[in-house]
Amino acid sequence: MAIGMYLREIGRGKDGARGLSRAQATDLWGQLLDGAVSDLEIGAFCLAMRVKGETPEEMAGFLDATAPRLHTLPKGDKTVVVIPSYNGARKIPVLTPLLALLLAREGHPVMIHGTPTENSRVFTAEVLDQLGIHARSTFAPLTSGEVAFFPTATLSTGLQRLLEVRRVVNLRNSAHSLVKLMNPCAGPSLLVTSYTHPEYAQSMAATLQLVQANALLLRGTEGEAVADARRMPKMQGIVAGENIFSQEAQSGSLGSLPALPAGIDAPGTAAYIRAVMDGAQPVPAPITQQVIEISKLISRMESAA
Repeated sequence: MAIGMYLREIGRGKDGARGLSRAQATDLWGQLLDGAVSDLEIGAFCLAMRVKGETPEEMAGFLDATAPRLHTLPKGDKTVVVIPSYNGARKIPVLTPLLALLLAREGHPVMIHGTPTENSRVFTAEVLDQLGIHARSTFAPLTSGEVAFFPTATLSTGLQRLLEVRRVVNLRNSAHSLVKLMNPCAGPSLLVTSYTHPEYAQSMAATLQLVQANALLLRGTEGEAVADARRMPKMQGIVAGENIFSQEAQSGSLGSLPALPAGIDAPGTAAYIRAVMDGAQPVPAPITQQVIEISKLISRMESAA
């Protein structure tokens, strides 16, 4: 079916638009990734979906189309923790690399994927560079305690192209939602992902359940999938699409705040992360708890395998 037929369904405005079936969404997204449509059609799709919003069935279809077109990490000996990182730091230092290093210290292999999507933030890749963890372009199984970062363009040039549309129209599109649900691993893995606004919690959880994912879903720190160092966020654990636990967010006033860096620059953030890993600074309690919950989910997955 030509993409124009899909645009007619999703482009009728907020109240008139109709959702696509999972199969239709798979076909549409595949055409977008393959570059089989014009720039005008891509723009029309992005704006129409921005107004309508994606349904869980549509997101599942987009993931179905993405999976066979991705370069994936080969299966290794251990369950890989996958962390999408696309938001970066705006006001709070990006501590996604700290989460990754703490997980690695527990023996988990960790795969981070991401790309800068705007110019005004500090992104995980910049902090990782300061820590000596540089972007990879080749795929090999990860070993216990290894952290690897893969730019999105290495995983899928079509997906990178859709993300770049934001720089032209200054609006997020379905690709920005999809990458947070994407798991580029061929073997056993646990996705650690986040939402920025509460209304996305239900739709993301529903999508993860539809695709029978293994995941930890939480209210992220400025959109990053790391617990807010200042306050415990809401977290939800999912194994094989089944909701395993749900932890409510910490309420009430805070007794104290962690000694976070004053700025968000990459060198300062990396220096703070080194201090935490060396024991000179304490690990923020919410991130400690996030590591515990991830390890428990992996144990649950492996015992059920």
